[in-house]
Amino acid sequence: MKIAVACEGNTVTQHFGHCEGFQVYETESDKIVAQNFLPSPGHRPGFLPVFLHEQGVNVVVSGGMGGGAVDIFNEKGVEVVLGASGDSTKAVEDYLQGKLVSSGSICRDHNHHHHH
Repeated sequence: MKIAVACEGNTVTQHFGHCEGFQVYETESDKIVAQNFLPSPGHRPGFLPVFLHEQGVNVVVSGGMGGGAVDIFNEKGVEVVLGASGDSTKAVEDYLQGKLVSSGSICRDHNHHHHH
């Protein structure tokens, strides 16, 4: 299974679409067996869910995410876990142990400020 965590460095980001990139963890039998960093190819509406699906990602973890992205991930059969924070590796370990449960924290405020 592949789990992608939206990150700034090794910290789970609160803004999925504007993250620096994704820590992608490959897991087997609830253990992390490989990890690599995938730089974000940039934010365009609807692009990142398709991009991560094409990378073989099964689960995506983030602090928050817009409803449109959640819908696309759902259509692709990718599990979305929202409300995560802190260290990305710990978030994945918690997920694998059943301790990280999605808060359903969908960002609906389309007027919040983004720095480009």
